[in-house]
Amino acid sequence: MASTTAKRWILTGSLENFRINVFGAIARVKSEMFEDREPIWPGNKRRPQKPPPDQNETYPWRVEAEPILVLAEEDFVPAEELAPELEHVRKWPADHWQLAFQGQLRTIGDADAKLLRERLSAAVPSRA
Repeated sequence: MASTTAKRWILTGSLENFRINVFGAIARVKSEMFEDREPIWPGNKRRPQKPPPDQNETYPWRVEAEPILVLAEEDFVPAEELAPELEHVRKWPADHWQLAFQGQLRTIGDADAKLLRERLSAAVPSRA
């Protein structure tokens, strides 16, 4: 990759993901951004019929990524538990902390990345 400065992001993948307010995985970006207009996911539940080609949800700007840590759904970490500790969330009024996660991609700092990594790692069930 061209840049040697690592960036960290919070990604909200869909409105449904936004509504459940949890952290469930950590991934590493392995490539530069590239354009690809091939559809990624099948039709939307709210729009079961295929939309016209000019309205297809292709998400054309992509990167290659690899999973680092993926929690089982029952182990997801509730965002509400972490919100008061995240520097990124402090940019919004406490009563409206969920605004910190609107939009699909948000840059976060090293301290928030470390906190998220620690909490998600701690949520992995120990193997007895």
